[in-house]
Amino acid sequence: MTLIGNVGVGGKNPVRIMSILNISPESFYKKSIHTTKTDIKNSVKQMENDGANFIDVGGMSTTPYLSTIVSEKVESKRILDAIKIIQNISNLPISVDTCRAKVARDALEHGVEIINDISGLKYDKKMQEVISKFTPSLILCAFDSKTVSGNVITTTKKLLQESLKIAKKSHVPSKKIVLDPAIGFFRKTGKGSFFTKIKSDWINRDLLVIKNLNSIKQNFPILISVSNKSFLGNLLGKENPSDRLFGSIAAEAISVINGADIIRTHNVEATKDTITIASKLSKRYKGL
Repeated sequence: MTLIGNVGVGGKNPVRIMSILNISPESFYKKSIHTTKTDIKNSVKQMENDGANFIDVGGMSTTPYLSTIVSEKVESKRILDAIKIIQNISNLPISVDTCRAKVARDALEHGVEIINDISGLKYDKKMQEVISKFTPSLILCAFDSKTVSGNVITTTKKLLQESLKIAKKSHVPSKKIVLDPAIGFFRKTGKGSFFTKIKSDWINRDLLVIKNLNSIKQNFPILISVSNKSFLGNLLGKENPSDRLFGSIAAEAISVINGADIIRTHNVEATKDTITIASKLSKRYKGL
């Protein structure tokens, strides 16, 4: 059984919820940004009450179409300040969304159990050393620093396999790993280094991935993060991320039916209801 933090995921476990706590003012979805102590406390309590199983803390936005880079020092301070607040009010496992080794090390030294690296351990060459020392639970995202082409599903699986090899070299057991096929991070053009260049239509790429989650899993639990993302805005004609809730829960429901084991979301209450119904309608449900 896979354990992320102390929570069982995949297999016969229910679909889990990872709640997003952005402490980076640069983030694309402004409603998810919480920067004051009171705001963070209230938000975490609400997330827990609404049914979150994990809190995913992000100190720097990696949105592919925005210029959002901040220094390691700033990212680390934001995250450590939030970690201390969360640990005082909640026992939920904390995930830190970073691809920088220094930030990951700082978080792990303060008791964080999960590293969510959107580069799949490939961006920072020192990350392997940090992961080897602490062997945390990992969320590995499909990523390449070069342009990719060819079959979407085959390419995604290949990139995830590369990250799995790095994790294995870092002595992280397979039972502590979840895969993320990187919805929203494959683009023809973008800003910064936190996306994979793709020659084909990026929206169709994301749709194909969601339709084929079970073939991407490779015997690992899979996390999907579609909440309020731009492919939904494009399909719905809704530029403002705040207008994408219904599209988000529709995509989350399909993801669950197609095999997702964790849904990472800004909208915990709505996602909880979505998972409850979608799970009953999926092939994994063994009810009468």
